[in-house]
Amino acid sequence: MSENKAKIEIKKEIDRLREIINKHNYYYYVLDKPIISDYEYDELMRQLIKLEKDYPEFITPDSPTQRVGAKPLEEFKTARHLTPMLSLSNAFSEKELIDFDQRIKKNFPQEYYDYVVELKIDGLAIALLYENGILIRGATRGDGIEGEDVTQNLRTIKSIPLRLREYQDFDIIEVYGEVYMTRDNFKKLNEERAKKAENLFANPRNAAAGSVRQLDPAITASRQLDTFIYQATFPKGHHFNTHLEVLEFLKEAGFKVNTNIKLCSNIKEAVDYCKYWQSRKGELNYDIDGMVIKINQLALREKLGSTTKSPRWAIAYKFPAEQMTTVIRDIIVGVGRTGALTPVAILEPVTISGSKVHRATLHNEDEIKRKDIRIGDTVLIQKAGEVIPEVVQVVKEKRTGKEKIFHMPERCPVCGSQVVKLNNEVVSRCNNASCPAQLKERIRHFVSREAMDIEGLGPAVIDQLVDKKIISDFADLYYLKQEDLMKLERIAEKSSDNIIKAIQNSKNRPLPNLIYALGIRHVGIYAAQLLAGKINNLLDLENYTVEDLVKIEGIGPIIAESIVLFFQKKENREIIRKLQKAGVNLSSEKRKVTEQLPLEGLQFVLTGTLENFTREEAQEKIESLGGQVTSTVTKKTDFLVLGRDPGQKYQKAKELDIKVISEDDFIKMIEGGK
Repeated sequence: MSENKAKIEIKKEIDRLREIINKHNYYYYVLDKPIISDYEYDELMRQLIKLEKDYPEFITPDSPTQRVGAKPLEEFKTARHLTPMLSLSNAFSEKELIDFDQRIKKNFPQEYYDYVVELKIDGLAIALLYENGILIRGATRGDGIEGEDVTQNLRTIKSIPLRLREYQDFDIIEVYGEVYMTRDNFKKLNEERAKKAENLFANPRNAAAGSVRQLDPAITASRQLDTFIYQATFPKGHHFNTHLEVLEFLKEAGFKVNTNIKLCSNIKEAVDYCKYWQSRKGELNYDIDGMVIKINQLALREKLGSTTKSPRWAIAYKFPAEQMTTVIRDIIVGVGRTGALTPVAILEPVTISGSKVHRATLHNEDEIKRKDIRIGDTVLIQKAGEVIPEVVQVVKEKRTGKEKIFHMPERCPVCGSQVVKLNNEVVSRCNNASCPAQLKERIRHFVSREAMDIEGLGPAVIDQLVDKKIISDFADLYYLKQEDLMKLERIAEKSSDNIIKAIQNSKNRPLPNLIYALGIRHVGIYAAQLLAGKINNLLDLENYTVEDLVKIEGIGPIIAESIVLFFQKKENREIIRKLQKAGVNLSSEKRKVTEQLPLEGLQFVLTGTLENFTREEAQEKIESLGGQVTSTVTKKTDFLVLGRDPGQKYQKAKELDIKVISEDDFIKMIEGGK
């Protein structure tokens, strides 16, 4: 046999072994139904490893032998999600779930819909990107727009397919899910760490998150992590009508989808299913902290859309948090970056949900009065949404008479300025814009990872810079010299040099991060992304009115008013010009408009699959020519671009007498103007 023919046969054998091993991985790690013994599986892997060692030219990234073996990283790179990973709105009671349902009925009274109810896995949210069926990237949720690229680590998790069993005609798929650790594996891991005198993990969620963020994938592989996948996006369109159809496809593709999913015909059935698992969550071998209720019909989801933070078609029902009693030693008042004064209870330390709690928020003065909270009280505390500790109620039976009534200060505890309380707000505020506490919080926000990402400028450094009056706003950071930093305590030459370099590097951060860094009230990273997509330069926002801003899909009147108020203040405009003078990037990647653009003022909606563009490409083309793309057909829509297999938008456009154009007409329009 010739050498070429022999290699062809070897390649066939390698492909055959991979196919068999992938099949058994699917049965074992996804279906939990092994059909061969461990010995037989190990023998198959041994054969494949030997062949790939002898013929390394046939090794491919999706081979089951390539899950572990990559070198440790120095740091994680940033990964941008194809679609923003929005957070879910939370409900803590049956009434809130019913209110959620009523809002949908009110907006779409003629629409039929049912609900899919799923377990809310208490793990680390991830996004997996596949091209032509091959895993090319895995990322953490991060800020919802960008996360950390942890591909090497996620490849080590056996329930994540490196190659999809089924991907139909979808060239690109991004799926979303949770990485978790079973309770059994968590117990084993902590027992091993205890033997080595290492710090123990507080709970399975922290253990899973810490394992995924290891720079060495071998450590991740040793932690025996698992996944559940619950959502997918298809950038080039899809043919699914319901969420259940998508979940069925995900199972066929090789993903592990949780089996405890129920289709409910109305909100009452959904509530009953939530209560069912609330009483039985202890029977599972993994942690859940609630349930997720999603509208099943994808067409209605598209009509409902999303806010800048959450989809309107889904809600998370959070189980009641673990509660403990403790004593309030004192109540102190913190000052935030907007001047808001927040009372905080200093507690006798107590452990809740695996972590030690020393403080709890008291929200505001009205809340303290309503609950009659006093210094020295024994109180019941819990973690609100399993995250922020709060005081639930006072155990008044344990009062001794020595408790002290708390009064909010009339003057700021930091700068001594008058505290004001506006009629329409429950929050007391310091009215001194130069208050050091506000300034410190604004700078901390400005340098945070999701904002300008300036490493080395921790709270201790910022406190000294402000207290020593070296800086008076965050723009002053760009005028710092190394000798300024060397004046600070515990700052050596190398540290100061690294901080200066980090500050200089931050000048090139994208415009959305800068907008978010400004700390405009109500403007999160997603809203910043929407704004940056509509302007050429940050200074453009100075001329925007509330009416201009609400035309941007996803920007509501509250956010719009907050933006206008921010740019009306002279000191804010001066800070932005200081940033500009220092060389901070104020421009978006959009090209500057020098003349009337051919599609300016026109509103488009896309439906169906386009032959010559992805949705993103078509939207980018329209916006580059001055047009606007929205997800819903309304009376304001000028054109509906009709692709293959259109959805209900086509019927809606006909009902409203909106002009429908083919893809060919669309191409002529963008090539030749209106």
